[in-house]
Amino acid sequence: MTVRRARGRRNAVAVAVTAAATVATALTGLTPAQAASPARAASVADYSFNAAGATLTDVRRITRTDVAAQRGYTGQGIGIALIDTGVAPVEGLTSGNVANGPDLSFESQVANLRWRDSYGHGTHLAGIIAGRDSARGGFTGMAPDAKLLSLKVGAANGAVDVTQVIAAIDWVVEHRNDDPRNPIRVLNLSYGTDGVLSWQKNPLSHAVQNAYRAGIAVVVASGNTGGAITNPAYDPYVITVGATDPLGTTSPADDQVASFTSMGTAPRVPDLLVPGRSVVSLRVPGSMVDATNPSARVGERYFVGSGTSQAAAVATGAAAVLLDRYPALTPDSLKCSLRQSGPSVGTSGGKMIDLDRATASLPTLCRAVGPRSTGTGSIQAARGTSIVSLNGVPLTGERDIFGPLKSSTWAVASKTGRAWRGGSWMGRPMTGTHWEGTQYGQANWAGRSWSGTNWAGRSWSDLAWAGATWNGRAWSNNLVDGVPWSGRAWSGAAWQHGTNGAWKN
Repeated sequence: MTVRRARGRRNAVAVAVTAAATVATALTGLTPAQAASPARAASVADYSFNAAGATLTDVRRITRTDVAAQRGYTGQGIGIALIDTGVAPVEGLTSGNVANGPDLSFESQVANLRWRDSYGHGTHLAGIIAGRDSARGGFTGMAPDAKLLSLKVGAANGAVDVTQVIAAIDWVVEHRNDDPRNPIRVLNLSYGTDGVLSWQKNPLSHAVQNAYRAGIAVVVASGNTGGAITNPAYDPYVITVGATDPLGTTSPADDQVASFTSMGTAPRVPDLLVPGRSVVSLRVPGSMVDATNPSARVGERYFVGSGTSQAAAVATGAAAVLLDRYPALTPDSLKCSLRQSGPSVGTSGGKMIDLDRATASLPTLCRAVGPRSTGTGSIQAARGTSIVSLNGVPLTGERDIFGPLKSSTWAVASKTGRAWRGGSWMGRPMTGTHWEGTQYGQANWAGRSWSGTNWAGRSWSDLAWAGATWNGRAWSNNLVDGVPWSGRAWSGAAWQHGTNGAWKN
């Protein structure tokens, strides 16, 4: 295998990587062959910080991202898709490296909410992944020169159906090369359900595996229940990320697994464990989490949040930095290289990230072998208890928000890249297709406007929802039993007050 760098901003580097044999391992325990590695560069000095909140400067030191940046690796030329609650054009996300994809959320039907992050979750993660201030030396995320594509699926209360997330993943796969200067190589998904359907049959697992087969590394939060890993984080083809508590220092040696992290059981435990407790990132004034958690504000611009969502964002940015260094890495080898860069966290099996070592060493080459998903299982089983409702009527069964949907039909269309046709997904008009300039203060992906179609006035075709029409206000984020839905789907995105004063999402 030959890994080449040939971009004008630095001297082209060609590194020949010789492996005695292709590494073929069981999916549940990717054990890569270790490539030859030069001596590690001198690490930055470790220091203590305010334990109530780790700034991005602290997180970059912990993961040695600052050292990689000194070598010139900042995520340039790498496209990252963030499927979440949108990205607000706040300072730190307006310097030109963030673009809008389609808004597939329920709020897309309300003109003044389209693309807006009314929840605050997506913006917090976007800042961690690729935030950068226009003025040099200001707020800086993990991969400040990567190109971030925002696909909004979650509403102000986090409400989203699993089929909308699947549609968003399909869109990313089919449009991954729209911007040839920044092809999408990494997908961040901090969404998860408690569905117990096996990953071989789960439609959501099938969607992320289709992204993996298209050369996109899918980074997924493990969940915040402290127990079972959520769906699709349990899929062995994704990079599953749990959170550590840095304990107020930038030395990884004292880091512990955060108590809220879903660790699962062997052999499927988080692949990576990175900072996720009390991470300071960008605030969306007036958003749901901002309004309900005022004590989590840090000055006027920032907000502190904890969770495997934040950890997944850290890992996503790290993945883009390593792809900047080795752009020919496959999703498998990217995963193995990140895992091999840092030490284990206790006896958990999860690995820390050390981008100093990763960018100074030859990459670790590996290839996952094993069964693949079919995606033909029940859509309802994929939802688990993550159910949305309209006027008290839950969306359940084998259907999406517009009507009946057969998973076996979708699985074939998704695998062959035919799920989307223009602005329609599986025959349902969901977004626009025409060209425009900018929306909501940000450029659209590849110059296109993807939200020009209005659903308003369309009656839901399923009998269970007969007579209910979308008005942009009637959706509930409650489960049938009254438990807050959004507290589960966004990897436990309740933003509850943590034991150390942090807010947990």
